Amino acid sequence: MTSGQADAILKVATQLFAALGYDGTSTRQIADAAGLNIATVNYHVGGKRELYLAVMEAAHRAEKSALDRALARLQDGDDPVAAIHRLADDYLDFCVTHPEVPALWMHRWLSDASDVAELERQYVQPLLDAVSAALRPAVEAGLIAAETDLDYTVWSVIWTVHGFAKGGVLDAEGRRRTAGDRAALRRFRAHLHQCLHRMLGLPGNPR
Repeated sequence: MTSGQADAILKVATQLFAALGYDGTSTRQIADAAGLNIATVNYHVGGKRELYLAVMEAAHRAEKSALDRALARLQDGDDPVAAIHRLADDYLDFCVTHPEVPALWMHRWLSDASDVAELERQYVQPLLDAVSAALRPAVEAGLIAAETDLDYTVWSVIWTVHGFAKGGVLDAEGRRRTAGDRAALRRFRAHLHQCLHRMLGLPGNPR
């Protein structure tokens, strides 16, 4: 199999797992969408489980790379409150640009691929720990309220951003506005910053 075929299989599998979940996707669907037969896909990727693990690893690498850059930016500048808000912006921008990543994780939160264990411990927890560690100096400096539950605050941002990136919101007429709608994205971004500011008890007014 050429690298082009491998990339095509991975891309198709990512799209299907993000749309239908692991449990709702078959190897035949992946093979048909990639224009290959099942035997070829199975031979080269080792089956649906192995392909799913490859998809989740690729999603994690993309998310970690983006988060590493965002956390590095958190250290820049003289305004730590603005830097915290910029971190939220960076995460929202990543999820809007790569909607397949929040979609993949949201399926898992709904008990998809429950027989594929350890992904949360392997991929999610280290990223959560990195964010909490990056925010800890702001707690020690008194910028973040001492009573703030950082873990739940971070999870609240994740749940909210993932929900918007995956499903969007309904407008007054009941029409779905997704992240591709600039007005909806702008409104959601402002709301996200207000919520984050208040959850953390940051000084001043939300940006």
